[in-house]
Amino acid sequence: MTKSSGTILDGASRPRRGEAQDGPSTKSSGTTRTVTLIGAPTDVGAAELGASMGPEATRVAGIQRALEQRGLRVMDRGNLAGPANPRLAPVDGHRNLQAVLEWNRLAHEAVYQELRADRLPILLGGDHSLGIGSISAVARHCRESGRKLRVLWLDAHADFNTGELSPSGNLHGMPLACLCGFGPRELVELGGAVPGIHPQWLRLIGVRSVDEGEKRFVHELAVEVFDMRYIDEMGMRQTMEQALAGLDRDTHVHVSFDVDFLDPDIAPGVGTVVPGGPTYREAQLCMEMIADTRLVGSLDVVELNPALDVRNATAALAVSLLESLFGKSTLVRRQVATPPFGVVGRRRAKS
Repeated sequence: MTKSSGTILDGASRPRRGEAQDGPSTKSSGTTRTVTLIGAPTDVGAAELGASMGPEATRVAGIQRALEQRGLRVMDRGNLAGPANPRLAPVDGHRNLQAVLEWNRLAHEAVYQELRADRLPILLGGDHSLGIGSISAVARHCRESGRKLRVLWLDAHADFNTGELSPSGNLHGMPLACLCGFGPRELVELGGAVPGIHPQWLRLIGVRSVDEGEKRFVHELAVEVFDMRYIDEMGMRQTMEQALAGLDRDTHVHVSFDVDFLDPDIAPGVGTVVPGGPTYREAQLCMEMIADTRLVGSLDVVELNPALDVRNATAALAVSLLESLFGKSTLVRRQVATPPFGVVGRRRAKS
């Protein structure tokens, strides 16, 4: 078992400069934006083994080159070195708690250090329990810099379970509850403030699988959820207009992209398949509209499971969507002063 205190041990920094193209890839000062890739090869929070291979699958799919072609400077920090998956039975409703805690400490410190250095961290998972570490780091940075935070949670699941509510004890189903102050003390306090985030900062998009107790909990907390019924009824454009409503230039947008957000017909390489997710075009529009805000400051890409994929197709699709998130578009589009800023006629989402 290898431990590290926030240090990335395997893989070197490999900064290269890509060709500048259209899209929001530079800061307002005109300097080239730097993003960092941080691998977190673990599946300690998941039900299925295999998400630990996600970071390498994403690299094989060409994430560094794709981002460089957006005009970004990319530094690959290699992989965090944390404990192996002990594959233990749940204790008090939580499986592999100590291993999950160690991975999240590592993720928190790595993401926080990149944000302090004015770089955009991309955490490559790994399972979605890593969101506790990454988002608590982002929230910590926002507190210190006086910025607001909006978390866009793209996922088939609400991930608001607790040890009392979860039928499995898998912590990849509990990160949002932990971040909002409900969970094991060590995880809840990871970011130095309790709660780490407030439910009103969240927008859950693409949800279509929620446990019964979790469903009531989400409703009690008044979390804004845009489930698949809402997307089916209103369309992805209106969904994203509502999810992005109220943003301003002092808002840090964090995107937590669980690949099972996508319909499994186009993204089979995930451990928790739920039919009926967004199509290819819906997912691309979602990413393009987030890109239009020019406010993305950090990102998770999680739950990619190459053991269940077909010729790395899901990883390739994820990379394609990240290109759109960083500004790739068919045409050069005019900048407009309408949505997502100043959206009017806000409609309450389903919860």
